[in-house]
Amino acid sequence: MNAENAHPDTGLLAHEPSDVPDAVVDVSALEVAVLDSAAEATAGDASGAATDAASVEATDAAAAPDSAPGPGTMSAERLATKALEQRLLGGERKLRRREVAAGAGLSLLSARKLWRALGFPNLGDEDVAFTERDQAALSTVVDLVRTGKLTEEAAISVTRAIGQMTDRMVVWQIEALVEDMVHQQGVTDAVARKQLVGELPSLVDALEEMLVYSWRRQLNAGVQRLAVRAEAGLASSEEGREGDEDDAPLPLARAVGFADLVSYTSLSRRMNEKTLAQLVQRFENKCAEIISVGGGRLVKTVGDEVLYIAETPAAGAEISLALAQAFNEDEILPQARVAMVWGRILSRLGDIYGPTVNLAARLTALADPGTVLVDSMTAAALEHDERFVLLPRDAENVRGFGEIHPVELQRGSGKGLVLD
Repeated sequence: MNAENAHPDTGLLAHEPSDVPDAVVDVSALEVAVLDSAAEATAGDASGAATDAASVEATDAAAAPDSAPGPGTMSAERLATKALEQRLLGGERKLRRREVAAGAGLSLLSARKLWRALGFPNLGDEDVAFTERDQAALSTVVDLVRTGKLTEEAAISVTRAIGQMTDRMVVWQIEALVEDMVHQQGVTDAVARKQLVGELPSLVDALEEMLVYSWRRQLNAGVQRLAVRAEAGLASSEEGREGDEDDAPLPLARAVGFADLVSYTSLSRRMNEKTLAQLVQRFENKCAEIISVGGGRLVKTVGDEVLYIAETPAAGAEISLALAQAFNEDEILPQARVAMVWGRILSRLGDIYGPTVNLAARLTALADPGTVLVDSMTAAALEHDERFVLLPRDAENVRGFGEIHPVELQRGSGKGLVLD
């Protein structure tokens, strides 16, 4: 919503309320204690020594990292952490939350809505936790609402997407780097995590560049999906119902597939942490590669299961067969049960919903190890394609769907997906 239609009392651009209860979570105190090294730099200096004296001591500590830091000095590790923080945050923390909100022309309540959407913890009024870059970022989102380019609801949703995806991405990247250091350098996990602070400065620019590059490529792919709907997909979307594209109960026609590793639970109980991590990583990497080569999209992985979508029934079938074959032939991973259903879905919050998703999950549980199942409607959409063989199975009663008629999908003519 723009400035004209934002609700004056509750909207993102609301005025500062006179009395807003403020529950500060414990994690915020931890964050301030860890990251606000200004206080730490003068800890133990009861006489209030001058700032430049403290700087000299800090410099000495950096020059002699093996020596024990004296009173009021930071260790070499803390100096490195502080320097990296200032680089990542765009400067030193100098602003309190009310100052940042005021600088962006927002009430504190409105600012907190955006910070929560990004996944940040609440901070107290006196915590010096923000930089000018925080204020600029806040202003960027607010300007989109004020100029009418985004409604408040859309702004919050888009902001939440950024927060959740980047949080998961950062955790993933850190764990990958730590694991590599443990493997390559032969150090312990704890040592690798400490050393990573010193390694990150040389990686920040490259990682940021790849992030922006990938986001632009992915956004372009999304634009292409919006602008050029697959002709085969549109034709198949009419299977089994009357009407046209515009009166569909759910907006998107997609092939929805699940792949589920067989006996994963029992295997994981017998594995140590390192072996289990390698198995999960191998599973996710192989799924991601096959799905992307097939032109699909990996929606999410949950332990031993992967959820994916494709634009057409044929693309979904090719991906599903390739997944089943890959796990049949893998010398480390167990076989997988795979199922795929063509139907209507709702896409929200980076996930997908609807009866089609639920039916695909139910069919996965019915599939034999190493095989692919589809439902009768999906089989009808594929029956004239020589690349696939369809073998009807006995009817099954499925919770929430009643009697369904599973069909086993097998390879027909052609080579299928080629992974180079």
